[in-house]
This record gives sequence, structure tokens and C-alpha cells, in this order.
Amino acid sequence: MTHYALAIDGPAGAGKSSVAKMLAKRLGYTYIDTGAMYRATTHKALKLGKNIEDPQAFSFLDDTTMTFKNGVLYMDGQRMDDKIRSNEVSNNVSIVASHIPVRNKLVELQQQMAENHDVVMDGRDIGTVVLPDADLKIFLTASVEERAKRRHQENVSMGIESDLEQLKKEIARRDGIDSSRKYNPLKKAEDAIYLDTSNLDMDSVASTIYDLFINVINTKESEEHGS
Repeated sequence: MTHYALAIDGPAGAGKSSVAKMLAKRLGYTYIDTGAMYRATTHKALKLGKNIEDPQAFSFLDDTTMTFKNGVLYMDGQRMDDKIRSNEVSNNVSIVASHIPVRNKLVELQQQMAENHDVVMDGRDIGTVVLPDADLKIFLTASVEERAKRRHQENVSMGIESDLEQLKKEIARRDGIDSSRKYNPLKKAEDAIYLDTSNLDMDSVASTIYDLFINVINTKESEEHGS
């Protein structure tokens, strides 16, 4: 049986998760939020008192389970959506995600998840590393100012203390770490479609990507049936 994959990459706060959730629901696909996996790893490391600067401090991942149910990550059987959105996690996740042992382990888990399901997967290196053969690759971005504004509004809605100017600095810092790391950096895949969402609402972005994806799938199926 043929399985399809839609890969969405981009920097923090670009709207990847919101758009990916909409698309997964509309397509009836499994949504895999890889950023949540790195956040959950960061959350667990902090909770265990690990030195997050040490790449060898994450051996606990060998005994950690991660599964997605209706787009929500469960780690070790516990729902992770609210716990991993704290400012402490947000400010440390890029450091954790830069460690090679962490990336290797989570990429392996992500590829296993995509093996037997139709998936919409978003993150930083989906089109370049995790799913290099994805049927459609999107690179979603927006200005630092717009991304900070979105994150600020999200924090306020969730009751998380938030400072807009500080968020701008933190997002710019995360961009620098994510795009400059030597191993699996944030970058646009050569065959990805670039979408700047600074002046677009998420509904229109999701509709645009949906139309592109359906066109790709229809073309592939026509070629298969014609061969």
C-alpha cells in the first residue's frame, strides 16, 4: 500500500503546527509535530536535572516512549501539550535539538512513525533529513516581528507570562541556533516551495498547501495507473 507524506519546515512561530493540524484533519492523515518531540525531550531533561549543554546527558531517551494521538504528543503515557509550552522549555529547546545523539534518536522515531501511515509532519529538517522523499515539501516562514506577535498571542491565550519585545529577541536567537548548527540545520530543501505567511492568515495558507498537495497526489496516481 502506498503512503503519502507532506513535509512542512520553517523557523519558530511561522505557523507550521497550526497549518499542519488543519491539513492533517482535512486529509485524514496522521499529524506528527516533531517540534513537540524536542520540547518534550527538553522538558524531561530539565525535570530530571540534566545538564542540557551535555550531548551525552540524554540516554534517558532509550527508555522514553513517544506517541501521537489526534495530533497530541504523549510521552511515557502522559499528555504533553501544555507542559512543553513553558518559557523555560522554549528558551532551551534549540540547545537540546542541536545535540547529535538527540537528533539521531528522534529522527529515527519520526521515520518509524511515517513508515506505515499517511502523514503531515512539521519541524526544522523534515524535507532535508527526516522525509527527503516526501511527496510535497513546504518551507513556511514569516518575519521575526510577526512570529513574535503570534507567539505572544498564543502565550496570553494559554495564560503564560509573555513579553513581546523579549519574544522577538528569543525568536531571533533561536533562528540563529537552528540555522547555524552543523548537524541537520534549519534550511529550505532544494525542492521545497517557499511560503512567507507574514501577511497571510493560517486558513488561506492551509488551503494553498492543500491544493498543491492534492495536485501532486493526483498526478502521481495518474502516472501510476498509466504505467
